Amino acid sequence: MIIEPFRINDIATFLELAATEGWVAEAWEFDFLLATFPAGCFCVRGESGTGIGFITSMRHDRSGWIGNLIVSAEHRGKGIGEALFLRTIDALRDAGADTIWLTASKTGKSIYEKHGFTAVDTIFRWTGAGRQRHAGHTAHTDGSVTTSSASGIDNQAWGDRRDALLAATAGRGMVLGKESGFLVIQPCGDALQFGPFSALDNSRAEQLFDAALCSVPCGTKVYLDAPASNRAAMRFFKRRKMRIAGANELMYAGNKPSYRPEYIFGLATMGSCG
Repeated sequence: MIIEPFRINDIATFLELAATEGWVAEAWEFDFLLATFPAGCFCVRGESGTGIGFITSMRHDRSGWIGNLIVSAEHRGKGIGEALFLRTIDALRDAGADTIWLTASKTGKSIYEKHGFTAVDTIFRWTGAGRQRHAGHTAHTDGSVTTSSASGIDNQAWGDRRDALLAATAGRGMVLGKESGFLVIQPCGDALQFGPFSALDNSRAEQLFDAALCSVPCGTKVYLDAPASNRAAMRFFKRRKMRIAGANELMYAGNKPSYRPEYIFGLATMGSCG
């Protein structure tokens, strides 16, 4: 088995495999990951040269995130996924990541525990719909919320600076802001994603969430990934008729993170970067 770099021209093959698994994944994530941390993105190829297994990762300041581990169905059970996973852990540690994050399915949790990962939370995927009834209505944005101030709030939530990820997601979406919180609305296929979404108090978060819903055309599907331990978020999502569509385990290895889920109302991506 030869592990090679994940290349730009591998993205289409990955997306085909992801579609067979029902994953929410888009090409922009891979353009971003391969430009930001190519040293942590790998591929195993079949005899034809086509990728049969992939993994990506992202290094932040002192932490990293592993995402997008997939092996084609006909090549599973041969150790490809585990080999890619261990290679990526080495790449993140070599790059200085003291804490490594990932989300795992319940069936995959035991595999990651074998390699030193600990479950710290459950991430629920919520779905709902926009509530904008009149064309032309846009949500209020607060110019005082800059990338720098959003980064400060995000840092308090995750215990690390994730500036490149915040800039990339904000740059492709609309940023709603209050002095103690921010929410990014991003395109996500034929739907929209709310995230990254963090706030230092629940009332600010609720205001931002309502503003976001009212800026999305009525009936447009909305996705949101949020930690189960943020009880306030769970309550006001339910009050607004959001539904849980799936769940994964949030896990880490290495140094214990300064993780504050009460400040986290939506992750930045649908599994690939945190």
